[in-house]
Amino acid sequence: MSSLTYDLTLAGLSVGSAAALTGIGLVVTYRSTGVLNFAHGAIAMVCAYVLRQFVVEWGWPLWAGATVTLLVLAPGIGMLLERFVFRPLAVLGSDPAQTLVASIGVFVLLVGGAALLWGQGARDDAPELVSADPWGQLAVALVLAAAVGAVIRWTRFGRELRAVVDDRQLAVLGGIDADRVAAAGWAFGSFTAGLTGVLLAPYVRLDPYGLPLLVMEVVAVAVVARMRSLPVAVVTALAIGIAQSQLTRLHPSGWGAPLIQAVGTNLFVVALLIAALVMPSVGTRDALPRTAGARVPTPPGAWIVAIVLFLLPLGFAGSDLHTSVQVPALGVVLLSLVVVTGRGGQISLGQAAYAGLGALFTALLAAGRFPGLPRLPELAALALAVVLVAPLGLLTGWPAISRRGLALALATFAVGVGVSRFVFAQPYAIAGLSLGRPAGFEGDRAYYVLELALLAAALLATWLLRRGRTGRALAAMRDHESGASAAGVQVPSLKLLAFVSGAALAALGGGMLGMGLRAFDPGAYDPVRGLLWFAAVVVLGADSTLGALAAAALLVGLDAGARGGVAAALIGVLAILVGRFPGGPYEALRSATTRLRPGRGARLTEQGARVRRLLHPAGPEPAPSPTLTGLTASTAHRTPRAPEAADDAQPPQEPPAPGIGTHAPALTTHNLQARYDGFTALDDITLTVPPAHITAVVGPNGAGKSTLFHCLAGTHRPAHGQVRLGARDITNLPAHARTRLGIARTFQQLAVFPSLTVAENVRVGAEQGRLQDPSAVERSLRLLGLDGPVRSLPAADLPTGTLRRVELARALAGAPRVLLLDEPAAGLDTAEVTALARILKALAADGMALLVVEHDLDLVADLADTVHVMAAGRIVASGPPDRVLDVLDAAGTREAPA
Repeated sequence: MSSLTYDLTLAGLSVGSAAALTGIGLVVTYRSTGVLNFAHGAIAMVCAYVLRQFVVEWGWPLWAGATVTLLVLAPGIGMLLERFVFRPLAVLGSDPAQTLVASIGVFVLLVGGAALLWGQGARDDAPELVSADPWGQLAVALVLAAAVGAVIRWTRFGRELRAVVDDRQLAVLGGIDADRVAAAGWAFGSFTAGLTGVLLAPYVRLDPYGLPLLVMEVVAVAVVARMRSLPVAVVTALAIGIAQSQLTRLHPSGWGAPLIQAVGTNLFVVALLIAALVMPSVGTRDALPRTAGARVPTPPGAWIVAIVLFLLPLGFAGSDLHTSVQVPALGVVLLSLVVVTGRGGQISLGQAAYAGLGALFTALLAAGRFPGLPRLPELAALALAVVLVAPLGLLTGWPAISRRGLALALATFAVGVGVSRFVFAQPYAIAGLSLGRPAGFEGDRAYYVLELALLAAALLATWLLRRGRTGRALAAMRDHESGASAAGVQVPSLKLLAFVSGAALAALGGGMLGMGLRAFDPGAYDPVRGLLWFAAVVVLGADSTLGALAAAALLVGLDAGARGGVAAALIGVLAILVGRFPGGPYEALRSATTRLRPGRGARLTEQGARVRRLLHPAGPEPAPSPTLTGLTASTAHRTPRAPEAADDAQPPQEPPAPGIGTHAPALTTHNLQARYDGFTALDDITLTVPPAHITAVVGPNGAGKSTLFHCLAGTHRPAHGQVRLGARDITNLPAHARTRLGIARTFQQLAVFPSLTVAENVRVGAEQGRLQDPSAVERSLRLLGLDGPVRSLPAADLPTGTLRRVELARALAGAPRVLLLDEPAAGLDTAEVTALARILKALAADGMALLVVEHDLDLVADLADTVHVMAAGRIVASGPPDRVLDVLDAAGTREAPA
């Protein structure tokens, strides 16, 4: 027994050493660039293939092939990626989610390229670089970890590396060559990927899909290490490797034996699921880039062309029609990503799992092998499979409530891998499992007609989720999650809706795909497919249903009409360039055409202009309309104009809406304390924001003003104390619940929804606010001077002054009783500040309670009834503005808050 234990431990050390190399490479790349390199496994696979090409195909000596592969090719790939893919994104200031999309694009490109060059079959003749003795591999992993740790901790380069990751622009201003640091990080990370690939290739199957996925499964060791600690990554990898090897001695019996064995042989996948779903998340700074989910304008007549193209296969025969039946089914699967990613703004890398579950459940139900249910006709089996899979969308929807960006990507990827390993590979589920077509639709042509009908139903469901109140709420959540929550949108429930709806659509498409192929093929739904589908939808327009259909036709058509891998390679190239044309290829082509098109605008000559004035004399000047600034704004401002000019219009004089602010309760805090990672940001704050009153909070940066604001708004939970609205304790209520009680807020950094128009932005506030008043939208638009042509303009390109008014109008449309304003004058000119002050005073006069956090002390002096001065997390002075600000003047600190 001891001999067996020793042998299994040695085998586990071998596996753990390879996993440790992967963890080291991922951690170093992340620490030097801030990018989780999803292409790490693909680089490992390419290097393994190249070494085999050198040694097996071309007859090179092993040492020569290994030298070129590991010391030239692998670092070269990393440096090329840094120079041509990720450096441009870093210079443009892209967010981590955008670099994640590019990283997935590199993965897809390398996988597709390998399939084109070496085929999709598995190879079992990869050369063995290091003997099976695990001590050599372990020594390599430990030496690399120690060397890298020493460099990062004790060298100048290590300090520069940490500085670049913390703030690249600030590091550059400090004289650090950020490009050199990032290039070195990428070169080393790619070297470790290549080393992992050539070490693993002799012992696992070498193919374009299996090896990259196997390497990416061990990303768990980097996640456990929080993408920072090399010792933790190495120890975790070795421990999981040994445990996985020791579990092979178990020989369970019974119906659950295959699942238990699968868990024992896939312990890294179990660790990935636990690390991604349970442990504190990493990389949560950003969600999907707004540009990736932006609405892509549909070319004129595009839908007519699409309908004609989808009807053309009805005239096909033979293998052409057999291939065509896959397109509508895949189109339905990709529509699920339009719902989750395009409209909901959530990164989802596990949709292939739900599609596979739909196909599997349909096959089991139709075969009468689903536990507890009789055999069902195929169409009934498909419908019930959709119903059964939809709630499983909570597997990814629930983590999405508290995760964003990289953390959500890891969670959804982990679910996809887990379903693939622990469900699709089980013999009791897939052994001899075939899938027929519904009665009356056995032939390819008849089945294609059925698919078109189901695709039309899926398009209708997607269209309904993008329209009306739900559609606006989804778009608001996608564009600005915090702003949507502040507007009253129930973000957690909406995320669950997006993922459950996406799971249902993916299950429908997966079942259709299985029927089209007449079999359940687990390989058609592996996690690599999920990455490919995600990249395809993002690059062709994540919020475009037409883009999803085009992606389906592209993926099926290219791989059917050419050597496998063409579609993946093309999608990979487009995903790499997604930062350059975020609206998709059509938008890039349209912009390029517009720039290249010569000017054709005809202009009248001077003589022609005189003739036009004689024929159409100018009418009398329209009467000016009063504004809150006391200036006049002619009705010329009501005519269509460029977005840049929209800010010229001043809000017209109009009293606040009846009912806004009336009978407003006081917002109070009692002994409030708040902490961040052990630091006390607020200490014993007791504050009252009374109705019909403007309360201001001032103080220097770091005084705790923003933390207080977040505690009042519901975006941060205090460690101690209470927040009350009247007699009700709201300390633990989330932001959207407080909004529905009548607490509205604005943001220091603008929180508008750029893909919605001005009127739609305001409508979100009216629909999700305290009262449902049909006239609230028009009243708020008039109050803030937004009821002209500007109301129909997208918020994306409007100037700051107009957007401030849009945000305030959205807050007022919900009929709030308390209004929290975080630096409302930021970015406004003098006239706009004066207009804003008049509106706020009118709101207070109508009974609303207002709290203003502001750096402009002149505005505070003119506006506030009571001023509280904060310093070091405490209120150090309170009273009327003239007395408090005079004290600041006397102390020489009046300018400090600015």
